[in-house]
Amino acid sequence: MEFPDTLRYTKEHEWIRLGDDGKTATIGITAYAQSELGDIVFVEVDTVDETLESDAVFGTVEAVKAVSELFMPVAGTVVAFNDELEANPELVNEDPYGAGWMIKVEVDDPGALDGLLSAADYAEMVG
Repeated sequence: MEFPDTLRYTKEHEWIRLGDDGKTATIGITAYAQSELGDIVFVEVDTVDETLESDAVFGTVEAVKAVSELFMPVAGTVVAFNDELEANPELVNEDPYGAGWMIKVEVDDPGALDGLLSAADYAEMVG
């Protein structure tokens, strides 16, 4: 299973990538998470323009098997939702680290990403 080294990970199976501007980050769920959930049928995010703390729920992902909450890896303001997921939620299954991204966030403290799991640590956690 793929866990790109350019991302940081949470114990709740979200990933985060800080953009080139050093302030805006992209967030989604990991390949492991989407494989455990099965076929994704709906992604709901109603927190755009809201400032959320680390570990706050920013949305939900619904699969055939279950509905799971989505958690903020770091504190920040949700600035965008991937509208493509409304018509094509399966993008999360097909390309979880690319076209299946979920939100973009203006991060309060970019240094907070250093406290998240590396790819190697995440891979070890999920076995």
